[in-house]
Amino acid sequence: MQVHSSQNHSEKEHPAKVILIVEDNPDSLRLAQRMLQISGYTTIEATDGKQGVELAKTRSPDLILMDIMMPEMDGYAACHAIKTDKATSEIPVVMLTAVDHELNRKLAEKMGADGYITKPFTREELLDVVSQFLPTS
Repeated sequence: MQVHSSQNHSEKEHPAKVILIVEDNPDSLRLAQRMLQISGYTTIEATDGKQGVELAKTRSPDLILMDIMMPEMDGYAACHAIKTDKATSEIPVVMLTAVDHELNRKLAEKMGADGYITKPFTREELLDVVSQFLPTS
């Protein structure tokens, strides 16, 4: 588990939103992490679904970006676990995956996912999705 923040002095008065990235591919994890941190978000990372569910419970992030294909617990099961737990059910979950099939989107929605973005993605695409759930004030 890693926690990273890129806060400056003005953000201390208005804490950065925390985004949990659940991704087992180190390159994809680092890319999403950099894109978000450059934009002022604090990130927490997990490398499998089981760890992601635990961090959702203990850290209560503002948003979760969840890969689908992972060891231990896949993204569908992790999303379902998060969405059916009273303590974490209100946290938006966006599936982050290389699989762009309608069936996968429908299953993600059935498991409670709030959004879906496919890899590869640009920084603008990622921030557009994030801004849907974490509007800037």
